[in-house]
This record gives sequence, C-alpha cells and structure tokens, in this order.
Amino acid sequence: MDTKDYQSTSFYEDIIYGGSKPAIKLLLETPTSKEVRICIAAGQVMAEHKSPFSILIHILKGEITLGIQGQQQQMKAGQLISLGPHVPHDLTAIADTIVRLTIHKNDRLDRVENIINNN
Repeated sequence: MDTKDYQSTSFYEDIIYGGSKPAIKLLLETPTSKEVRICIAAGQVMAEHKSPFSILIHILKGEITLGIQGQQQQMKAGQLISLGPHVPHDLTAIADTIVRLTIHKNDRLDRVENIINNN
C-alpha cells in the first residue's frame, strides 16, 4: 500500500492547552476537509464568529457551552453538531476540552487562528 493512500494521527497525543487562549493544530487534511484540534482550557472563550463553509464540531473530551445565534447549548464529550455557512456561534469551555473541528478543504486555518488571537 502506498502511504499517499492514507494518513493517520491522534487527537489525544501532545495535548497542549494555551496559556490565555485556546491552542489550535491542523492534524489531518483530506481531499475534501481539514481536521483541526482545538484545546480549550476551562473558562476560555472563542468569541462569536462565522465560517464561510459548513463546519462540524465534535467534543472529544470535556464540556463547552456553544452559543448559536444567541441560543446557549451545553455540549459534552461524544456530542457533535454541524453548522451551516455564516451561522454565528461562540464557545466557552466549562472544563478543559478537546474539540475536533472539521472544516472545508477551501477554508483557511489562519481564519480560525485569527478568531482565537482576536478574542
């Protein structure tokens, strides 16, 4: 088997929670999507923002409050949600949390980094 035919990674290795801001890392890129890990320490916030494409948020560990168009929703480990393009949302970590964020291939990782850095 050619190694170009597959990729492998772990969301649970080398976990780093950022000092004052969530820590973000691109873990895998496929022909259609990018798999991003966001480590959010308890109390950290990602202010309201939007994505130009649909996204998938999957809570791998911990718990967050997810605000979607002004409505608050608790999300715990194992839960996932998809959001369409341009849907305003924000995240607040209730506990140290690992988020799997799936973004469109044409979306830019620096867009997500800018959201974190401009909190």
